[in-house]
Amino acid sequence: MSNPRYIVIEGPIGVGKTSLAAQLAESLKCESLLEQPSENPFLERFYRSRKQYALPTQLFFLFQRVRQLQDLKQSDLFTQVRIADFMLEKDAMFAQVTLDDDEYRLYQQVYNQFSLDVPEPDLVIYLQAPVDVLMERIRRRGIDYERLIDHDYLQSLVDTYTAFFHRYSKSPLLIVNSARINIVDRQSDYEMLLNHIRTIKSGRHYFNPLPLS
Repeated sequence: MSNPRYIVIEGPIGVGKTSLAAQLAESLKCESLLEQPSENPFLERFYRSRKQYALPTQLFFLFQRVRQLQDLKQSDLFTQVRIADFMLEKDAMFAQVTLDDDEYRLYQQVYNQFSLDVPEPDLVIYLQAPVDVLMERIRRRGIDYERLIDHDYLQSLVDTYTAFFHRYSKSPLLIVNSARINIVDRQSDYEMLLNHIRTIKSGRHYFNPLPLS
């Protein structure tokens, strides 16, 4: 990719978005724009009682992400590469999974008011992995409240992401099978992915390396 300005990394919980964002920011000598889940006062309560706390959790994340993206747009976006580990549309994906019908209709009204004026990425990197792989990665990183994430909830998120990116066409898209690579512990895997990212200019692309021998 030549002269990237705004790259977004997306995917379900535990897939490695923040790790890749940090590595890319270092390689491209640029700033990162990261989610701040620890700031959400409802998140731990949500994992303990999803139905009761789904709406306040989702609205807090929506307001937080909109604020971050508005700050990004008002900054000097066109002279500085930025790597983000979220896109605003992910908020609606989670809402679709977590909210009941009445809550979701209310959420959509709020979302539609805020989603009109956010910058579009020059490249979206969508990281995929099977639910069993995600569950193991979540277990290894050891965040207490994430231990409450169950297989069915994570599968619902994976299915929602899959459906969303099946029809996504707003920006160039790279779909990465992250189950087959270890970009954190194996530098050669990261360099292979980085070299592939640098070749992308438009369209939809897939990065699906051969199984490790």
